[in-house]
Order: sequence, then structure tokens, then C-alpha cells
Amino acid sequence: MTSAMAFLLIGLLLVAMGFTRSAVDRLPVTTAMLYLGVGLVAGPTLLQAYHFNPLKQSQTLELITELAVLLSLYTAGVKMPGPFSLRRWRTTALLATVALTVTIAVMAVFGYVVLGLSAGAAILLAGILAPTDPVLATDVQVRHPGDRDRLRLALTSEAGLNDGTAFPFVLLGLGLLGIHPLGEAGTAWVLRDVLWASAAGVGIGLAAGVLVGHAAVEVRRRWPDAVLMDDFVGLGLIATVYGLTVSIHAYGFLAVFAAAVALRQTEVRAEPLARNRITDASLLFKEQLERFSEVVVILLVGGTLFLNSWSWRAVATALFLFVVARPLGVWLGLLGSRAPRRMRMMTAWFGVRGIGSLYYLMYAIDQGLSESVALELIHITLIVVTLSILVHGISVKPMLSRYWHRGSRHRRPAAVP
Repeated sequence: MTSAMAFLLIGLLLVAMGFTRSAVDRLPVTTAMLYLGVGLVAGPTLLQAYHFNPLKQSQTLELITELAVLLSLYTAGVKMPGPFSLRRWRTTALLATVALTVTIAVMAVFGYVVLGLSAGAAILLAGILAPTDPVLATDVQVRHPGDRDRLRLALTSEAGLNDGTAFPFVLLGLGLLGIHPLGEAGTAWVLRDVLWASAAGVGIGLAAGVLVGHAAVEVRRRWPDAVLMDDFVGLGLIATVYGLTVSIHAYGFLAVFAAAVALRQTEVRAEPLARNRITDASLLFKEQLERFSEVVVILLVGGTLFLNSWSWRAVATALFLFVVARPLGVWLGLLGSRAPRRMRMMTAWFGVRGIGSLYYLMYAIDQGLSESVALELIHITLIVVTLSILVHGISVKPMLSRYWHRGSRHRRPAAVP
């Protein structure tokens, strides 16, 4: 795609969405589905106006998806309601660890037995497909910091965490393929990639978020007339935390989400009734950037698909993930929780795959995957993401409407206790 074509296509789509957003909100589809439709029509599937090759242009797509994930993680983090409660986050922790691990294990077995992949490629594929991404189905993400709906909170916070907790499995798959060092009997992987990288990422993020939050509160207390550039502070926090964390070989995605949560919680605890907060003022700007990145990424996805991309292997993988692996992981992961049965069913279904999976795929390619393995994983991942956008997008509005209608006599979402 030439730069002129990219500007033209994105510009026309943004203008159209800007004028028709109210009408689109009334349609039984999501914005991601519309972007994908435009990409499929303009891309190699139909008009062939442009084509994006993820194997040759993996570094470009890795950067784009990396930025998109970071923006979505910050946005999700600052929407988390306060004050912090271990009880409120118990479901999230179970989804992002136990449910994630079960899902990856089941998908790895499927990849090895059914698809005939090597053990390393099967685990890598499972790790790539593991992160959930409610950004591509906006109806299932937390809408604002005061939103206390249990289902939206669980899905949004799970996506914030599992964009980082899936990373060790991606590295494990790369290690089994001989690309990433695992150490004797996997000791280096456990100590470095699981324990150190996760703990350091969360620790740096929490510390940075608390520090910036207290600094903002103190500045506003001492100098009430001071004007803070909240958007710059938010973007600066994302970049600083991510850069520092990655430089010490820890998980930057975990760090950014933790920093956003800590920043929000610090501001809420320090000044519960305050109207001027970094997290409030910067949220709208970050959401606009997030929507813009969604447009770009989904158009690129549409520009990679041909009619012959729809093989039985890719479609079968998607169906198995949606109907078997994800539901099984959620049900086993939440066995010890008090989550209602209806909420478990909805959580099991709405495991939307999207930008996080694309980032992990491009990351793996740039680490030195063989061309044959890379092409296989590209083929499957793109179809899984595409079907997720379509299937989950079609079902989200009617299913959520029915869920909330049955769950409350007043037809309002249940609050988090």
C-alpha cells in the first residue's frame, strides 16, 4: 500500500465514521466489523486496491500493534473502579493466570495432535492466540471509571493482565523452536521469563503509577492555579514505564497496565471528590488514539486476506478456541470463585482475539521464525482474529442485552460488591 492510498483510505473511513457514529451505534454490528469489511472489500479479497504482507512487513506491523496495545492497556487501567479491593480482582487474577494456562494447554494439544505442528510451534500458536482483546468489541469493556458492572470489569481487567501473562508461553514456544534460550531443564525460562519478568513488570508499573499520582496530587494542592498537561503526563508515563521495563527484560505490557491502575487508585484515594485528575483528563484523548489505532490495524488485517486464506485448518482452530478451549479454561479457572453461572458463560464466550495476538505473532516472526512456520502461524492467526471480530461482534449486542435484562429487574447492570 502506498502512503497516498493509506491516507486516502483511512481518511475517508474516519470522516464517514465521524458523521455516522450515531447510526452505527444502532446497528447490530461493531465498528471493528465495519473496518474489517472495508479492508476486505478494498484489499486482495475483492478490489485488490492494496495488499499488506505481514511476513515482509512484520516490523511495521509489530510497531503499530505494540503502540495500539499500550494505548489500550493504559485506557483499560485508568477505567478500573476504585478503591482497590482484592475481592474485586480475584476473578481477574484467576482469568489471567489459571484460565489462560488451561486455554493455552488445550490449544497446544490441538495444534500438536490435529494440526500436526511441532511441540514448539503448537505452544507458540497457543500463546499467540491466548490474549483477549475487548477493544475490538467495545460493548464488553468498561465504559468509564465509575462503571462497576462485574462482567465488563472482568473482561477488561483480564485483557489488561493477560496481554502480559501470555508472554512467557510465547517465549517457551520460541525456546522449543531453538530461538529463545530456556536454560537447563527450563530453569532460565522459569526464573527469568516467568518469575522475574512478571514481578519486575508489575512492581515497576505500580511504583511509577503511585509516584506520578502522588506528584500530581501534591502539585495541585500546593499550586491550585497550576496547569498540568494531563495528556503529556499520561503518554509520558506509558513510554517511560514501558521503556524502563523492557530495558531490564521484564514485561512492559504488565507494567503499563499496572501503572495505569496504580495512578487511578492513587488519585482516587488521595482526593476522592476531586474533579481534576490526570486519569480523567487524559482518558478521552487516549480513547481517541485507541480508536484510531483500531482503524489502522483492522484495515491492515483486511489487507492481508485472500479468498484462499479460508482453509479448514484455520477455521477449525478458531472454532475450537471459541467453543472448547476458551470456555473450558474459564470454567476451570473460575471453579473456586463466586462468579455467577451466567457471568461465567458470558465470560467464556467473549474471549475476543485481536491486536494482542497480532503483536505476539509479529514479535515471534522478528525473533527469527523459519518461513514455513511463520506462514502457517500467520495464516491461522489472521483467520482466528477475523472470525473473532465477526462472530463476537455479531453476538455481543443481543447477548449482552439479554444478559442484563435477565440479571436485573430494573434492567441495570449489577454492581461489584
